[in-house]
Amino acid sequence: MQHPERLKLNGLAGRRVLITRTADRARPLASRLRKLGAEPLVLPLIDFERAEDQASLDAGLDQLSAGNFDWLLISSTTTVRVLLEKAVGRNTTVARLVPSGTRVATIGPSSRQVLEAVGLTVALAPSELQSAEGLLGQWGQGPARVFLPQADIAAPNLREGLAAKGADVTTVIAYRTVDYPARDELRLTAELPSAVAYSDPVQPLTVSPEEAKTAVHAGTVDAVVAASPSAARRIAQLFPTLRTCRFIAIGRPTAAEAGRLGITVAAIAKEPTPDGIVAALESVFANEGNLP
Repeated sequence: MQHPERLKLNGLAGRRVLITRTADRARPLASRLRKLGAEPLVLPLIDFERAEDQASLDAGLDQLSAGNFDWLLISSTTTVRVLLEKAVGRNTTVARLVPSGTRVATIGPSSRQVLEAVGLTVALAPSELQSAEGLLGQWGQGPARVFLPQADIAAPNLREGLAAKGADVTTVIAYRTVDYPARDELRLTAELPSAVAYSDPVQPLTVSPEEAKTAVHAGTVDAVVAASPSAARRIAQLFPTLRTCRFIAIGRPTAAEAGRLGITVAAIAKEPTPDGIVAALESVFANEGNLP
């Protein structure tokens, strides 16, 4: 029988939601959940380190600064952190790394906000399907020189899709995705600009993997939010079963990877924003009554 303290109201009030991001990246969503009466828990699963091949990254940035690309394509906010570190090392700014004749494209609202905060104008970003697929749907046919710095585990679909449309794409590894925590000597240290950094004074509660496993096994976690395919893989490794905990995927690639791993996806966030994730969570719990 369900204990009285675990009875739920419709929606998110009283729900416990596990966010599989580092505390700094989880804070906007955690704050939004708290305002709705939910209890956010943070479980960092992945982290980011500098790329091993710095020479190729530096060579690509040299070409970028020299005006050899028509487009700079940024697919994640972590890439912006890499650019911030590189700009400091070159005694310049990210905005000055990119010539005025080079246009900037990205795939989501978070990346767009960060890019604009560092002084870049975003010329192209999908408004509806905020993903590589959405960007490719808006990309024109014809030749274009594109610089694409990305994660070491990035899927090839963006590069291949651009090439199929006639683009000459130069890809370099900007950073490595690793299990949390990253090694101190290789961890990315650049912080996002104050214009987009989150200022909520309340720190979300961070739990250890063992604490998370115990809570999920006990049925006291209602949902887990995964922001990437790599997070889905770590969740599959950590939890033999999610029991009554619902898996919420941010984006179709994350949902697809979860499905491949045998994880049932309860909902997919249409937008990779706190409001988009909250909407996905609410869609799951709206019709479930008072029992989890």
